[in-house]
Amino acid sequence: MKFTLSFPTKRYYRIAVSTFFFLMGFTFASWANRIPDIKRTLHLNDAQLGALLFSLPIGQLVAMGLSGYLVSKYSSKKILRMAVLIYPLALVYLGTVQHSWQLAVGLFFMGMFGNMCGISVNTQGVGVERLYGRSIMASFHGVWSLAGFSGGLLATLMVSFDITPFVHFCVVYGITFSLMISMRNWLLPRDAKPVEKPKKGAIFKPGKQIVALGLIVFGSMICEGTMFDWSGIYFESIINPPKELVRLGYIAFMFMMTAGRFTADKLVTRFGAKRILQSSGIIIATGLLIAVLFPYLVTATIGFLLVGLGTSSVVPLCYSMAGRSKEMHPGVAITTVASIGFFGFLMGPPLIGFISQMSSLRVSFALIAVLGLMTTIISSRIKFQ
Repeated sequence: MKFTLSFPTKRYYRIAVSTFFFLMGFTFASWANRIPDIKRTLHLNDAQLGALLFSLPIGQLVAMGLSGYLVSKYSSKKILRMAVLIYPLALVYLGTVQHSWQLAVGLFFMGMFGNMCGISVNTQGVGVERLYGRSIMASFHGVWSLAGFSGGLLATLMVSFDITPFVHFCVVYGITFSLMISMRNWLLPRDAKPVEKPKKGAIFKPGKQIVALGLIVFGSMICEGTMFDWSGIYFESIINPPKELVRLGYIAFMFMMTAGRFTADKLVTRFGAKRILQSSGIIIATGLLIAVLFPYLVTATIGFLLVGLGTSSVVPLCYSMAGRSKEMHPGVAITTVASIGFFGFLMGPPLIGFISQMSSLRVSFALIAVLGLMTTIISSRIKFQ
């Protein structure tokens, strides 16, 4: 009997990369859905929570340059396999915090290793997309959103049984660790290379196209960050639904983001990137304003559904375009776009908290709606290749 050595096909690579996107989304959603519980445990007001949430995007930004360097030097496969062990472990630590400073430390390290995971897994996604020869990046981000939706449902179940965040996060770590072990050998061994040889200094001087993509991502991510960190607080404080429905807004947002991402590749092929991005900003702003002007359970849920639809295509589309840069390594190009975009995550959570403390949570959400229009404004002023 003869045994033949089989190598992963592009389908196996796609399954493996999708699994790591799921792992990341599931981990982050598990944290986002327990924010109201941890806020109560630590007796925080909106401004204090906003300031502490600042730690996570700071960790992401601190790791930005390091992530791009490590991925370009050692490959996205090696960095992803290392970082993905620590990212959900930071989540378990967050379930043990008893003081504000402990929360800040945990969020900082979660942000750092979450960024390393994000840059490396998106670089993997660009490589698999090149194997397929067509747009599939949005479907990877769709898996991330599906994981976020699943994480929201699990969190709702955990809360309904009064299970503590620590036990909840330990369950999440067990799930994510199992997924990582099962798929770690199916990742792409080598990253995609630039179509053209980089010019001297290009790695430090991204072109206008890359900067514009980063600003578009910024406008979308400030809205995503608002949904991730404050949707539960908004429902709990403004909508005031029954306890079991506090996370309905977040789940609605993640559900529509997931659906939008699984259809985004076909929409981009049919209508073009520019039209999709222009529409996205308008939909985001409309959804947030509906939730602000009509703060009731049904209307706020519809508003958050629209925000999910509006944000669904922006990040994967911009990352995919950055990864096709002719002059920069895909990991470096994605890092540049992500670095600019993550300032949205950096600004969003504390901005919401401070404005809410000075005026109201509804006013802060209205301001975020205006910032969400950046996606439409900037995409209308640039040319897409």
